[in-house]
Amino acid sequence: MSRSIRNTSLLSLAVAGMLAGGLTYAGAQTALSGDQIVQTMGSAARAAPPGLSAALIRQAVQQHMIDNPGMPITWKPLQLLDNLAQINVQIQFALNSAIIRPESYSTIGSIADALHHPILGGYKFVITGNTDTTGNRKDNLALSQARADAVVEALTTTFSVDPARVEAVGLGEEALEDVKNPKNPINRRVQLINIGKYLPGK
Repeated sequence: MSRSIRNTSLLSLAVAGMLAGGLTYAGAQTALSGDQIVQTMGSAARAAPPGLSAALIRQAVQQHMIDNPGMPITWKPLQLLDNLAQINVQIQFALNSAIIRPESYSTIGSIADALHHPILGGYKFVITGNTDTTGNRKDNLALSQARADAVVEALTTTFSVDPARVEAVGLGEEALEDVKNPKNPINRRVQLINIGKYLPGK
């Protein structure tokens, strides 16, 4: 199933929900509310395998880079995150920077609203940064980590989300949305992913 999103508006959103037998994707939207996020992320929370963590995701990304040299079209998919409840969203950053542009703070605020909701209060999340293939692969990984870090910082400072419930992971160009067109700007996105139950102290 193609996951390409054809939407040129400032905010392009694809919602992935886990149903029996596979994934379904909602159409792109131009608005994002906390209620939409709650509905999507809560409906598939059970899909996260026990023990999934930001550290394991980072290890999978590093191994993916080792196992998949050459051009993206030849790479095996990074499948670790495919079946998890997730929302892909375009956050605008300054060029080649992790500085969040002001117009994207309303989107981050909607994410925070959802994370403060009682339905999602018992879950932990990762914020992933993704790039296209413009530039060096290792540099892209570092930039994506810095951008994910910036979103997490905004969530935990400006919007008072508990830092123990959200972690940042850079995916670089390892999980392209449009593999056939690796330089497509749609590949530059941030993901909110439910990685399972939040267990305080762990």
